[in-house]
Amino acid sequence: MSTRRLFIASCAALMGLSVSACNPAQPEDATGVRTGGVRTSGEAAIGGPFTLVDHHGQTVSDSDFRGKAMLIYFGFTYCPDVCPMSLQLMGAALDQLPDDQAGEFQPILISVDPERDTPDQLASYVSSPSFPDGLIGLTGSPEQVRQAANAYRVYYSKAQTDSSVAEYLIDHSSFIYLMDREGRFADIFPDNLAPAQIAERLQHFLEDHPA
Repeated sequence: MSTRRLFIASCAALMGLSVSACNPAQPEDATGVRTGGVRTSGEAAIGGPFTLVDHHGQTVSDSDFRGKAMLIYFGFTYCPDVCPMSLQLMGAALDQLPDDQAGEFQPILISVDPERDTPDQLASYVSSPSFPDGLIGLTGSPEQVRQAANAYRVYYSKAQTDSSVAEYLIDHSSFIYLMDREGRFADIFPDNLAPAQIAERLQHFLEDHPA
């Protein structure tokens, strides 16, 4: 979409930079070494079962998404810049794929702010035309969200703010996770990549993992 591409272009200078009260952090691999989003060989200790509530108010689990590759982003609806920028990046990458290839991926936003991100709040947020088509928002109890975040080695923590717009923000790691059709880790994309770079890696994934 033109709106999405314009947003990505205008935010290109901000990509890879830390934002106050919404600081992207690097994930750790199974040995505790920060990976920096670099793809490595071997079996990564990223991902696992989760049970959450979607933006329609229905309980879903990771197994409900079997058969489609998942593009998962952990963020929250009150995030001022990093989250919308990353979701627009995801959408811009999918836009560069043919429709049949883009349809092989299910984009998902898992909230790290279950206190405010109710199903209704998520439903309004994920319906933005600037975000990926078919984006599903997931939330749950604090315990359910923590379990999902731990499985994906996601860091998040509440941060106070002086802004009158939000009572608090969430510091959190900012990566797009690619999981294969069986829910296994396949790749990870930091938010300083260009849409074309992500699209190329998604095409390689489809070549290596034909339906």
